[in-house]
Amino acid sequence: MASSPSRFGWGIVGFGWVARDYAAPGIAASGGRLAAVLDPDPVAGDAARALCATVHAGLAALLGDDSVEAIYVATPNHLHRDAVLAAAAAGMPVLCEKPMAATLADAEAMAAAVERAGIAYATAFDQRHHPAHAAIRDAVASGLIGTVTAVRIAYGCWLPRDWAPVAGHDNWRVDAARAGGGALIDLAPHGLDLVEFLLGEPVLTVSAMLQRRVQDYAVDDGAVILGRTASGVLLQQHNSYNCPDALPRRRLEVLGSRGMILAENTMGQTPGGTLTHLDDAGGARPLPYADADASPFARQMAAFAAAVRAGARPSSAARDLHTMRLLRDAYAEGARRDAHAGGARPHGDDISRRHGDDHSGPSS
Repeated sequence: MASSPSRFGWGIVGFGWVARDYAAPGIAASGGRLAAVLDPDPVAGDAARALCATVHAGLAALLGDDSVEAIYVATPNHLHRDAVLAAAAAGMPVLCEKPMAATLADAEAMAAAVERAGIAYATAFDQRHHPAHAAIRDAVASGLIGTVTAVRIAYGCWLPRDWAPVAGHDNWRVDAARAGGGALIDLAPHGLDLVEFLLGEPVLTVSAMLQRRVQDYAVDDGAVILGRTASGVLLQQHNSYNCPDALPRRRLEVLGSRGMILAENTMGQTPGGTLTHLDDAGGARPLPYADADASPFARQMAAFAAAVRAGARPSSAARDLHTMRLLRDAYAEGARRDAHAGGARPHGDDISRRHGDDHSGPSS
């Protein structure tokens, strides 16, 4: 594996729209280089070659490519496990898209393999790298809003069955077998991880209500999560696949005993968005932050590459496994609530079984 002081070489497994539209530009903006790609789709291969990347026919060839120093896994969720296990066996650092896997069992196998191999690993929680969110974390730590009492998140989109970023592709995100669930498993991981980043403490317990109301597929098209952190901060998160994109749908509020920080349009793959500080006297003022035009993907890629080159671990598989357990708990609780209400059980009931319906205590 190359480790020269030249541009950091990335391999990408799964060159779909997120990898093409955000990760590849993020690699370039971070000073890195897209060295190689694995994707059987001819359109993806052509796109990779246009960026001067080698297109490999198999995972072993990609992992054996001396120009690749780390891989970014951006396949459908059910394929994460095989890619991460192969990378661990080859000693290759991995940045894996969220959620960690389609099932808790797969995530547990991945975490175990990563720990045995001792490789650098991180789940791609790019919201940790948005400069606005770094500014919120600093403001909270400085005591700007006093004692934090709650975090409220609205993060949704409109995702119909026939949505496809590339012509001819199907929408795997609404297939439970490949995605592991619907809106909750796709969007909630960002909020759960972001709360832990902003507050510097874990979310310990969650409950949820699931919705399958507008879209014509079996997975959840809406979910509300309620949770509590280690110190007692309350979490309220609404995730949806049934919110028209023209409506306000990316909002983050951090409430405290002496004010609130409001973030609008900061959650997502792109830079930008606004921060507002509301004080306890009713005043409101913009809260400027540095590097407002910086891509969270570029910052994420730069941080991971720097950790790998320094021989450090950029994250913890155990931390991300904890997030997967919270998702398992949320799906299981949502399915039980729906069954108790006497309604048609959403697909989340099947998902809770896929994730292991084991509730012996708080997630670790």
